[in-house]
Amino acid sequence: MSTKDFVEKDYYKVLGVPKDATEAEIKKAYRKLAREFHPDANKGDAKAEERFKEISEAHDVLGDTKRRKEYDEARALFGNGGYRPGPGGGGSFNFDLGDLFGGTPGQGGGGGGFGGGLGDVFGGLFNRGGAGTRTHARRGQDIESEVTLSFTEAVDGATVPLRMSSQAPCKACSGTGDKNGTPRVCPTCVGTGQVSRGAGGGFSLTDPCADCKGRGLIAQDPCEVCKGSGRATSARTMQVRIPAGVFDGQRIRLRGKGAPGEQGGPAGDLYVVVHVDAHPVFGRKGDNLTVTVPVTFPEAALGGEVKVPTLGGPPVTLKLPAGTPNGRTMRARGKGATRKDGTRGDLLVTIEVLVPSDLSGKAKESLESYREATAGPDPRAELFQAAKGA
Repeated sequence: MSTKDFVEKDYYKVLGVPKDATEAEIKKAYRKLAREFHPDANKGDAKAEERFKEISEAHDVLGDTKRRKEYDEARALFGNGGYRPGPGGGGSFNFDLGDLFGGTPGQGGGGGGFGGGLGDVFGGLFNRGGAGTRTHARRGQDIESEVTLSFTEAVDGATVPLRMSSQAPCKACSGTGDKNGTPRVCPTCVGTGQVSRGAGGGFSLTDPCADCKGRGLIAQDPCEVCKGSGRATSARTMQVRIPAGVFDGQRIRLRGKGAPGEQGGPAGDLYVVVHVDAHPVFGRKGDNLTVTVPVTFPEAALGGEVKVPTLGGPPVTLKLPAGTPNGRTMRARGKGATRKDGTRGDLLVTIEVLVPSDLSGKAKESLESYREATAGPDPRAELFQAAKGA
């Protein structure tokens, strides 16, 4: 990452958030944009891929509290036209900002020395420990993938294969970019991977070398696989354990399972978005499972025992009290989804009283007799009375 990035790039604008955005707002904006411009969702779209890289770069800085603070300080000091000496400073400054950030004192008329102060502030920002020391270790990108589980797999947990594609050192050339593994030092940047350009006012800005794309090396015989870049798309299949009790739409983070880092940098993280298929019988409410069980009118009126199916286990028997109304919910404890602590939720059983649509002659006569036997006050009298008085 060059000095120019921190002077000219507006990462807040890239993510579409204000400068005082909270960590949650930054994360939410990043997730939304990452899903929209992810290469897997925009295959063959070079602009979407470039946009995705910008979004990831912005999140790498703003999503890290320390790096965001350093970025804000750099923008405040060198943004909006760059640093200008105060009254009495005199003269122009003829030094490279790379030296300034590395802790080398400033040069030029009346400028004075900056010492190691700014080097300490920006050392971590540019991954440099001091003058003459350059390390290019960079954390690998985060990868987001999706997996679809059956209802039962989501409740009980499952191990699923997940195929992922990410940028990694080219295996064909061992990351050198050269077919024979013998790249030459870039003559433009002399192997540093960076070039300086004048920015006016005596300042110089450091940018990645355009000839070697910041690698410091140029392939003499470019690798046919990576075209000399030293990076290639790597596809791998990973067995991912999805914990029991996950919900539809849940996002699981697997640390260090993302894209490999560069030059010894740590790997990124893998985010797995879980989708859960519906079940023809069971539903879910938190850690509890739900099921609707039909019963006959005599069963509801007289009471009795009713067998109820469970998910992946033997049925349970519930005792139905006499006079059970339609829509009543009963509970079968311990027959629900698995919780994080290993215990299980309950199975919520909703009673649905069936009303026959076609009665035989004998059944109809029996119901007529029942109606006569239970004749009494109009059950809707209070309803009408209340409606009239309202």
